[in-house]
Amino acid sequence: MSEILNLQQVAVNFDDKSILSDIGLQLDCGEILGLLGPSGCGKTTLLNTLAGFVTLAGGEIRIDGDMLISPKHNIAPEHRHIGMIFQDYALFPHLTVAQNIAFGITKLTKSEQKQRIDELLELLKLTEHSGRYPHQLSGGQQQRVAIARALAPRPKLLLLDEPFSNIDARLRNELMLEIRQLLKKLQMTAIFVTHNKDEVFTFADKVAVMHQGKLLQLGKPVEVCQQPNCWQVADFLQLGSWIPYSLSGKDLTTAIGTLTDITDVPKMGENSFLLIKPQDVEICEDETQGHNVTVNHISVTEQGYHYHLASSNAPSQLTFDHLSLYSPQILALGQHLQVTIKPHDLLVFAKDPHSFFDN
Repeated sequence: MSEILNLQQVAVNFDDKSILSDIGLQLDCGEILGLLGPSGCGKTTLLNTLAGFVTLAGGEIRIDGDMLISPKHNIAPEHRHIGMIFQDYALFPHLTVAQNIAFGITKLTKSEQKQRIDELLELLKLTEHSGRYPHQLSGGQQQRVAIARALAPRPKLLLLDEPFSNIDARLRNELMLEIRQLLKKLQMTAIFVTHNKDEVFTFADKVAVMHQGKLLQLGKPVEVCQQPNCWQVADFLQLGSWIPYSLSGKDLTTAIGTLTDITDVPKMGENSFLLIKPQDVEICEDETQGHNVTVNHISVTEQGYHYHLASSNAPSQLTFDHLSLYSPQILALGQHLQVTIKPHDLLVFAKDPHSFFDN
């Protein structure tokens, strides 16, 4: 597959303050990247830098192999062959659907414009709405118009800023799948910004997690979820709960059990914690063993009951007050029970005491 985008050591400064630093990534033709991270981490700034609305302070951007952008060689937004869809879609209220789509292709002949518009109206299921105005459309239809308008000039790269945030939750997943299939059909390379990890798992081929202007991890969603490379990535993605542990030889002890024959786990430090995913915890059926946790919160999700558990009868250095457990069993608030850790590949990280993600 041909490479469409290559970023090397991209840096952006505002008022002598670093906003982006050392950003590097590559995307091939047809790949969809999801940019994740908390507000203020630089996601939208990176989109605006790619689009040409923000000037590079360092590094370089290469588009489709032959277009090079650097601090000494800037290229105007209209010449970058990049389409952008804003969070509010930015449709022209006084123009019809067809006129909105035509906005960026006025240099084509009238017949070419009509052919391009008709193709996009059909692709995005908008043919019967071509004469309507934006206020006469639903949120999903407005988004389709925004995508059609961005695709009309046939860009090399499509940028989407929080593309699904204004869509009713009931329709969001259906629309994400529909738009993903469209982009794949067109072999369109795209980057979209989101705060929602579920959107990334549905829509993206790759995920990039950002924190304080830096790219912490880049990979397939399943790889990032299974093997986060640092505390911030695992914590932002809410992959599980953090519990303290102690290590004696090859025995790792927690408030809810001991795992034996453990290797490659650092001894407990002041900020070292074990990441426990909900699927790695199970309730012990043998009530004669006593109890080691107490139920301190109950909610209902599509996965069943979601419980928050706090440790009990544990040494002070191993106590915790939040362990997630999903179960079809009906438990009571304040109920005592015994849980244990299933054998699994352990994930241990040093928690940053100044982490942006701390609650």
